[in-house]
Parts: sequence; structure tokens; C-alpha cells
Amino acid sequence: MKMEEIIAPVDKELLKAELTGEHFLRDTNHAGNKLYIVDNVCAPNVLREIGRLREISFRKGGGGTGKSMDLDPFDLDPAFKYKQLVLWDPESECIIGGYRYVPCDEVMYDRFGQPIMPSAHLFRFTHRYLRGAFLKTIELSRSFIRPEYQSSEKGMKSLYSLDNLFDGLGGLMMLYKGRMEYFFGKMTIYPSFPEKGLQMLLFFLRKHFGTREADLRGRIDRMVVPKNPIKINRSRELRGIFTEDDFRNDYKILKHEIHQLGVNIPPLVNTYMNMSPTMKSFGAGINDEFGDVIEAGILIKFDELHPEKTHRHVTLPNMEEIRNRLRHLWKKQR
Repeated sequence: MKMEEIIAPVDKELLKAELTGEHFLRDTNHAGNKLYIVDNVCAPNVLREIGRLREISFRKGGGGTGKSMDLDPFDLDPAFKYKQLVLWDPESECIIGGYRYVPCDEVMYDRFGQPIMPSAHLFRFTHRYLRGAFLKTIELSRSFIRPEYQSSEKGMKSLYSLDNLFDGLGGLMMLYKGRMEYFFGKMTIYPSFPEKGLQMLLFFLRKHFGTREADLRGRIDRMVVPKNPIKINRSRELRGIFTEDDFRNDYKILKHEIHQLGVNIPPLVNTYMNMSPTMKSFGAGINDEFGDVIEAGILIKFDELHPEKTHRHVTLPNMEEIRNRLRHLWKKQR
């Protein structure tokens, strides 16, 4: 893939002019950062900087679009209704990271009845899911942390960068409470990750979070199905490694085995696995539109987080004030 030159940084004054109080979601619990919600209509300069930082971050990991910035129609066209959750460092006056999201009761559908959304490139959504939980789901995509905040370079700011993003997800849970109940997202694993380690991760996710639910007639319905799933071809060997029924004990084995390969569990994968005991995993596929990264689909229910995660990220004493200020977001867009 030919790599285009990445655009120059967007002027900080332009970013600050768009990240105003009317778009403010919440303060982070640690490190003194702030979270905002914007889109391309109200904050086109912020979107350009997000596109620049995404491409830098994803190329560093071995993915990316190869374009000068990572922005697509879901970011740019208001008809798709996507918003950007933005993590901002007010001291350095820069964007640290973010998520793209959309409430699924606002998405459009193709002629086959499938939703038009980034996840649909890799996954097929079953009719039962589309008629039920899907309509109470927020789709998450394109999460990133800029490289300087992935190391110790920024001190406490780096240490809490991913935690701060999850403060943002906690804010979304509260903002959309009563309308939305789930997050659907994709955990990204880069092609440089060892094949043996990938097999371990996928086996572990299937063992502890896999789902094959039956409908009222007893028929199997998997809710979300990878179009081109990555096969787990070491099942017999892996069953001999991951011998514990308890998640925590098996997780210790996973960490040890992955570390033996000279790598760590990818941070976002690690965080999601420890977010909710009822998380559902739907297998993984290769995203050929994004540097051949591996993406595993997951579903998390807001009210089934581990209690300590709810206390850490979701408890907001001034939620009514936030909902009033951002009422244009939590009310369904027509």
C-alpha cells in the first residue's frame, strides 16, 4: 500500500474555538483532562486533527488507511449521524484520543436489511438482533490514543489516557441512559502480533465470552456473525493450556503465555476483557480496508459492568445538568 504524506497539525487556536462549553461532556477522573462530543458540522477542524492523529496512531501499530488522514464518509457526512468523543489535554492544548460512535436507532439500512455502518464490513447482523438489542446499542469505532500518550513520555497523562477514554464511555452510558443499553465495538489486534498469541486470544475470548444463543424455538442464533471469520486451528492444544473454568485464573495463564512470546495483551483488548463478566464475543475477521488488522466483535451491557468499573467510570453527580446541556444528542435524531 502506498502511504500518502500525513497532513500538518491543525492550529491549536482553531481546535479550542470548536471545543466549547456547549460540546463539553465531563472532566476525567484523573490527570485533569476533558471530554467533548462533536461532529463534522460543528467542529470541522477538530475532525481534521482527529483524522491526522488516527492515521499516525494506526500506522504506528501496523494498520491505517494509507491516506493523508483517516476520515471516511461516516465521519464527514451528517446523514450517517456519527459523533466523535474527544479526549482533550487542556495543559498541552492537544487531542489525546477519541472514539467515533452512533446510536444504532439512527443508522440507515441497505436493500438487504443490514445496517450501513463500519462494523457491517466485517460482520453480518442477524434479524433477531436487529429487531431487538441492536436498537438499544451504541456502535463504537476508530478508538485511538496519540503515540506520545501511549508511552511514559507524558507521565500521569500517559498512565491514565486509556482510563480517561473509558470515563468518556461512562459519560455516554449516563447521557443515553433509558434509550441505549449496550456498546457494540471491535477490539483491534495488529498484524505484527504473533500468530500463536492471536490464536490464544481468540480461543480465550471464545471460551469465556463466546455466545451461541437459542431463540424461542430452540434454534441457534449468534446475533452477530463474522463474514470471513479467523479460524482457531489450535483448539486441542489450547484446551490443554487454558484449563481453568474461572476467568481470573485462566486470565493469569493467558497473561503468562502471551508474555512468553515477548509481547503483551493489546491494551484495549485487556481493558475490555476486564470490563464486564457478561461481555459477548462474536469472533474476529481481517479488515482489508484498514491495513489487514484483526478485529474481534464484542457487545457490552451498560448495567452489567464489574461494580468497580461502574463506580470508577459511570458515577456522575451532575448528570442532569449534562443531559440538559446535551439534550440535542440524547434525543433521537430524525
